[in-house]
Amino acid sequence: MAEKVYFANLRARDPDQNTITKIRKLFDAAEFSSIIRPGDITAIKIHFGERGNDSYINPVYVRQVVDKIKEYGGRLFLTDSNTLYRGSRADAVDHLTTAIEHGFAYAVVGAPLLIADGLYGNNTRKIRIDCTHFREVIISGDIADSRSMVVLSHFKGHEIAGYGGAIKNLAMGCAPPVGKQKQHSARPMIIEEQCRGCASCIEVCPREAISLVNGKAVIERESCIGCFECMTICPERAIDVDWETDIPVFVERMVEYAFGAVKGKQDKVAFMNFLTRITPDCDCVAWSDASIVPDIGILASKDPVAIDAASFDLVNSQEGFPATFLARNHSHGKDKFRGMRNETDGYRQILYAEQIGLGSAEYELIEIS
Repeated sequence: MAEKVYFANLRARDPDQNTITKIRKLFDAAEFSSIIRPGDITAIKIHFGERGNDSYINPVYVRQVVDKIKEYGGRLFLTDSNTLYRGSRADAVDHLTTAIEHGFAYAVVGAPLLIADGLYGNNTRKIRIDCTHFREVIISGDIADSRSMVVLSHFKGHEIAGYGGAIKNLAMGCAPPVGKQKQHSARPMIIEEQCRGCASCIEVCPREAISLVNGKAVIERESCIGCFECMTICPERAIDVDWETDIPVFVERMVEYAFGAVKGKQDKVAFMNFLTRITPDCDCVAWSDASIVPDIGILASKDPVAIDAASFDLVNSQEGFPATFLARNHSHGKDKFRGMRNETDGYRQILYAEQIGLGSAEYELIEIS
């Protein structure tokens, strides 16, 4: 049976049609109130954005979800987990500072902020899932302990997973650094003839696993944790992975972590995907590239697979922008994520998630005004 996914476009000609009003309407249309029990604590899973990034979800939009949860008697907090790589969110102090700098202060969002895995990523819970790659996964403690959760995801591209949406937000976003590392089974490799020895990769490596030898970067595989920061930052695209063998396993491991993030509260989780500022990269990078397609709208569903499938299709239905990171597949209906990175297979997330029972790829798109 097709799962319901509610959609609001961004057109507005009167106050009743503005984006803030539409977010509140989506919350009600998707019956998110059913996951809120008065007095229970609800986690709002959000990505606060790396310092230098500005394409994360607008805090004013997040405030509308906060107010709706309060309206139905819920207590709540905004949360994310610490990162595996160096940056402005590697521990709770820097992470909270970055969140506040990006507008997620209590005065704006109306909710306290908690970093779900604690100061250094040690607040964790083991969740039994009995899937192909993992018998158990490690989830950030405050997320695992929350009674219900609303997952707010900025839908965009990703250099390895193809796209980042609700599934990836659950998987990487709900895992502490040790859980993220277990998902990152792939290891990058240097394409020697393309490397010019600029050392950009060395500067971002969180484990000092890269060095220059005879003017070329060399990765020590035993020290590498597979965070892919080097691959993202390389200006020459001289770093790659084994797409045929490593990446399918990485995607499946990631999806299994998403399954673990909702295990035990499958009927108490709701999802919103924001199809705005659809950039080539995750909000984990310290920049925001130009959008590859026009802003589309906002989706809401109780099914993470259905909402990602609908988001994927809506992005691909657009005419791609020229003079952006989108190199090919500009026409309507073409895979924009492969148009940026031909080796990626974003839809694999959706198919495997459906296979393990995380949700359904079949959806009914219901537009609200």
